[in-house]
Amino acid sequence: MTAAAERPWWYDAVVYQVYVRSFADGLPVPGDGVGDLRGITSRLPYLRDLGVDALWITPFYRSPQKDHGYDVADYSDVDPLFGELADVDTLLATAHDLGLRVIVDLVPNHTSDQHPWFQAALAAGPGSPERARYLFRDGKGPGGAEPPNNWGSIFGGPAWTRASEANGEPGQWFLHLFDSTQPDLDWRNPEVGDMFEGVLRFWLDRGVDGFRVDVAHGLFKEESLRDQVLPDPDDPDDPDDPDGTGAVGEPRQAESMVERVVRDEPMWEQPEVHDVYRRWRRVLEEYPGDRMAVAEAWTQTPESMAEFIRPDELHQAFNFAWLSAPWSASAFAEVVNTSIAAVATADAAPTWVLSNHDVVRHPTRYGGGPAGLARARAATLAMLALPGSAYLYQGEELGLEQVDVPPEARQDPSWFRTGEPGRDGCRVPMPWSGSAPPYGFGGPEGTQPWIPQPTGWAGLTVEAQQADPDSTLAFYRRALATRREVFAGADDETTAATDGDLLVFRRAGVTVVLNAGTYPAPLPAGEVLISSGPLPGAVLPPDTAAWVR
Repeated sequence: MTAAAERPWWYDAVVYQVYVRSFADGLPVPGDGVGDLRGITSRLPYLRDLGVDALWITPFYRSPQKDHGYDVADYSDVDPLFGELADVDTLLATAHDLGLRVIVDLVPNHTSDQHPWFQAALAAGPGSPERARYLFRDGKGPGGAEPPNNWGSIFGGPAWTRASEANGEPGQWFLHLFDSTQPDLDWRNPEVGDMFEGVLRFWLDRGVDGFRVDVAHGLFKEESLRDQVLPDPDDPDDPDDPDGTGAVGEPRQAESMVERVVRDEPMWEQPEVHDVYRRWRRVLEEYPGDRMAVAEAWTQTPESMAEFIRPDELHQAFNFAWLSAPWSASAFAEVVNTSIAAVATADAAPTWVLSNHDVVRHPTRYGGGPAGLARARAATLAMLALPGSAYLYQGEELGLEQVDVPPEARQDPSWFRTGEPGRDGCRVPMPWSGSAPPYGFGGPEGTQPWIPQPTGWAGLTVEAQQADPDSTLAFYRRALATRREVFAGADDETTAATDGDLLVFRRAGVTVVLNAGTYPAPLPAGEVLISSGPLPGAVLPPDTAAWVR
């Protein structure tokens, strides 16, 4: 792997994900209950003091907001809901003055159905150059009344919607792997690649430090658009469990890296996608300051994930195997070893993540309540000791759990297509201060933001936790400061092992141990640098991790 002296900033950075709608409402009082760019800028000192190196901001571009910004109508402008271009410039300048880098979200798989290209495609009709930018196809069956193939949408239901032609008659179908308001682009059309190179340059010229690439594994589909071979619903060994992590049906890295069942997925991980990222890498390298890109690629194996980060492609890819692993020392060890080995083949560094805006928050996944929080803190401490970079999701430093959002308040498009709760529960706005909603998020006291906050969050606010040295916020600040002190420039030679229910690995002269069992275990001899919970004597309690030197 890259020598420590030659590493770019992102190689071992801690990146904090900001879900723009839910971080801070900075518009003039009373506010509208929706987070925005000014709100982010006002809270940048908090992120500096937390100890992160960079922030990743979810889409703030012009959008009808059918999928909360992931349906883009104009990639080179700011939606008025979030501010204006000048607010981006102010945010970037302020972040850079504070020593923070800024990564923005890029959505290349699909546009909004309100994008000028798609509106032109509907108007132009079958066989037109305008339709060739998307995946329009004639239907099957009498009168073309059936979808072109059997693909399903990630958000539930079919992945095809039939368009009405100019004469009002039912016409061709268009592909949307997500919501029907998010038509997929046809990346075999060179106009699409040219447009996105322009988008990259627009934001690089404004000073962004990198891009998070949404659905990075999905830009190309098998050219034939053949039917997908679906698993047997009665097969108990089928690994595709959309309820396992709370993600809404995306492909995922299997929990086990040993016993794999490769699924037939003609819509994901096509080889042509790598040429796109080689082109983007050349663009990024034209700019100073180690500009970077990280792939959101829900691949089936660590090896296929590593293909996205070969030396001439993207710089990082999210390692969802860590997020998907159950609470188990052996599962954690397997993920650590296979992930590090996979990225080593690409001469790259691994990434580690436990939560994001698409999955159930990890304290809830680990059982919820005090036990779930203890496990979450332990897993976080182990993660922060691993080589490579770590991605945090807003609110995890407060110990926030998944919220059971009332049905009348749910806004995730998957809720409307499937009737399942969806992702709203991990997107509830941040509690900053006070004893009642909106907890300093923005707007007058007693009003609820765009997704209502629980009434019992008073003890979880930033304000409340700053005054408590034993709070989860205080723990995150200590952990990030200790990481910077202990592991900065550390080598990457790390191998995880298990000792019963203990996960154990050693790095930079520090032994990292996590107790995933139900009984206390002896602590390794040495100086305890930090632990995720109290250590009574020389033992490591269950659901606890420690760094010992």
